[in-house]
Amino acid sequence: MTSEATESGHRTGFVGIVGRPNVGKSTLLNKLVGEQVAIATPKPQTTRDRIRGIRTWDDWQAVFVDTPGIHEPRTRLNRYMVDLAVGTLAEVDLAYLLVDAPALIERQAKNDAENERIIGYVAEAKTPTFLLVNKIDMVKDKGLLLPMIERLAGLHAFAEVVPISARRGEGLEALLQLTRERLPEGPAMFDADELTDRPVRFLAAELVREQLIMQLGQELPYHAAVRVDAWEERPNGTVALYATIVVGRKSHKPIVVGRAGAKIKAIGQSSRLRIERFLERSVYLDLRVKVDEGWIDKPDALRELGYEE
Repeated sequence: MTSEATESGHRTGFVGIVGRPNVGKSTLLNKLVGEQVAIATPKPQTTRDRIRGIRTWDDWQAVFVDTPGIHEPRTRLNRYMVDLAVGTLAEVDLAYLLVDAPALIERQAKNDAENERIIGYVAEAKTPTFLLVNKIDMVKDKGLLLPMIERLAGLHAFAEVVPISARRGEGLEALLQLTRERLPEGPAMFDADELTDRPVRFLAAELVREQLIMQLGQELPYHAAVRVDAWEERPNGTVALYATIVVGRKSHKPIVVGRAGAKIKAIGQSSRLRIERFLERSVYLDLRVKVDEGWIDKPDALRELGYEE
């Protein structure tokens, strides 16, 4: 983290985005950066790793760190995800605790308990934290917002409380101004045209996994991962990408492949188009499916897929 002052008063720092699964963290990251650097789906536990998104202005730079949703872990992979998110709190200059306003209003007791546990992690880290009340555009009775905000704000000395809609971009300009004021003075850490520090192979694999989540059932995506096996830059400017979809049960492979290969073909086509838009180049995508029984609880498999050090 940078805290060295500069004569120009330039500010720079890391901002961690934490919260329960499916509260809009990745959507917020993409909106703040202005480009898609993290996959975002309506399904919980989409984010499995830390994704850093970079945005640069004339007089400041922010590195936003998207994290997996904090939940009760039941597998080794889940524990890795939660540890990443909790560990991020102590490594950033500022944290955003994102909460889902409609969910809090509709299921107060359950969500309050889960958010209280996360607020405990926030308090332990002692990092200045903004409480971001997300999805306010989806709350029909706005009169229910204030009591809910007051209830949460009473649990911790938040630096700021900011109602937002990450999906619509509401409240984000005010959020950015408040964020700038909280970051330390220091030089930019990345070039102005950089949007993320993640390699393109990682981002391509994530775009394939996004399509797995969107096109398959409720359970299977959480037992599936994507590994890039080879990346070839061809003389005509085309990128050839060879990747393996790893599933955790034998019964999952025919679901991914589909009848006569129809499902994997559809996943491949939509993934290729998204990767081409990201790279602004033509892409040849070759997808294979491999079964690795119970990989989500196997240390070697998790390391191979990049989920453990």
